[in-house]
Amino acid sequence: MIEKKYNVAIAGATGLVGRTMIKVLEERNFPICNLTLLASERSDGEIIKFKGEDFVVKQIAADSFEDVDIALFSAGKDVSIKYAPEAVKSGCIVIDNGSYWRMNPNVPLVVPEVNPEALEWHKGIIANPNCSTIQLVVPLKPINDLYNLKRVIVSTYQSITGAGQRGVDQLISEVTGFDPAERVTSHQIAYNLVFHKITDASGFSEEEIKMINETRKILNLPELKIAVTCVRLPILGGHGESVNIETEKQFEINEVREMLAGMEGMIVIDEPFEEKYPTPLLSKDTNEVYIGRLRRDDTVECGIYLWIVADNVRKGAATNAVQIAEKLIEKNLLSFSFFEF
Repeated sequence: MIEKKYNVAIAGATGLVGRTMIKVLEERNFPICNLTLLASERSDGEIIKFKGEDFVVKQIAADSFEDVDIALFSAGKDVSIKYAPEAVKSGCIVIDNGSYWRMNPNVPLVVPEVNPEALEWHKGIIANPNCSTIQLVVPLKPINDLYNLKRVIVSTYQSITGAGQRGVDQLISEVTGFDPAERVTSHQIAYNLVFHKITDASGFSEEEIKMINETRKILNLPELKIAVTCVRLPILGGHGESVNIETEKQFEINEVREMLAGMEGMIVIDEPFEEKYPTPLLSKDTNEVYIGRLRRDDTVECGIYLWIVADNVRKGAATNAVQIAEKLIEKNLLSFSFFEF
């Protein structure tokens, strides 16, 4: 039987996530017929290799998606707003890594291990969640299924790679003693901790608001009590999250550990006396979500502590997007009725 292949485009191909999408497509041997690499005018003509071949990056335009089956977007909010609907009009499915479409009620927000059923009602645009949200909901889903979530408290320890290439460049410049050409924060990143940008009157950062709203949408728990504090670290590995969970039902901590170890896309490393636990460096360049430091919280009747780590550029962005595309093919969901976004 001949495997069907698909025409794929990547919008934002020269960015940190876009380049990782290209790597992940190659590593997972995604069934590609034609690959189109798109970016801004600044990157027009740049050469990127895929499976040993040179591909020329083209400037994105409204007609870039004709004859494209699936487009992976990671080119920023303005590009998603302008070009995702144009791609859908061409019959192309958009999997968007940006934040703009995530809370749109007509757009499913998907983590394939958690809510693949949401893909069944897509209208041409599918949103990739925030990187920190993705790794959080992977273990929360099975815990909720068995024990019913009552409250979740999260503190993040996020790699500066979450700020994209500009964040990485600022850190490297500061470590090597140079003034950064561009800044993602007015604070020094090197040897420091900084918060994400805070503009909301509530005092919550945009990242914190994203995690709260997206977690509720993905888990279909609109009333979930969830408290979040997000912090950036001067590291280049993945994101870490300290999570405290309160459930409605009783559990045995070893039962929780064994259950999580058996779930798709998760690896449990939890031998703290042997100094075996997940670290951001361990997760770098991998596609799994790592769980460790599982402990009972005796301050409440049914409480759990756990530590979650994942590569935010991969599972938190590029890999999750490719996995959504794979799931669409597996479930034969590449056709859709036209919807005016």
